[in-house]
Amino acid sequence: MDDYDIYEKKCKIIRKQNERLLIEFAVLLQSSGLSKKTIKNHVSNIDFYINDYLLYEDAIEARDGANSIGDFLGYWFIRKAMWASRTSIKSNATSLKKFYIFMLGKGLIDEDELMDLKEEITDRMPEWLATLDRYDDISIDDVWNLM
Repeated sequence: MDDYDIYEKKCKIIRKQNERLLIEFAVLLQSSGLSKKTIKNHVSNIDFYINDYLLYEDAIEARDGANSIGDFLGYWFIRKAMWASRTSIKSNATSLKKFYIFMLGKGLIDEDELMDLKEEITDRMPEWLATLDRYDDISIDDVWNLM
C-alpha cells in the first residue's frame, strides 16, 4: 500500500465520521430554531470545510481543524470556491464558530481552541476581506503580495 492509498483510506474513515458530525450538527441547529434554509447553509459550509479543505492535502479530522481557519478563509476558500464573496466569507466564519461551539459541547475540542478560533475570526476578518477584494481586482497582478 503506497502513501496515496493510505491517505485515501484515512479520508474514507474521516468522511464517515464527518457524516455523523454533520447530522448531529444539523439536529443541534434545528433544536435552536433556525430556519431550514439557514441550517442548510451552515451544514453546507461545514461540509465544504471538513470534507474538502481539511482533506485536500492531508487527512485532517474535524476536531483538529479549529486552528486551520485562517488559511481556509484567507487563502484557500478565495482561490478554490468560485462563489467566494464578502458575504460567503462572513457566512463561513459564522458557520465555523457555530460548528466548533458544537465540537466543544461534544468534548472534541477544548475552550482554548474555541477562544483562539473566535479571536482569529474577529482579528483577521478585515484582512481576509481585503485579500478577496484584491483577488477580484483584475488590475492587481500579485494579490498575495501585500507589499
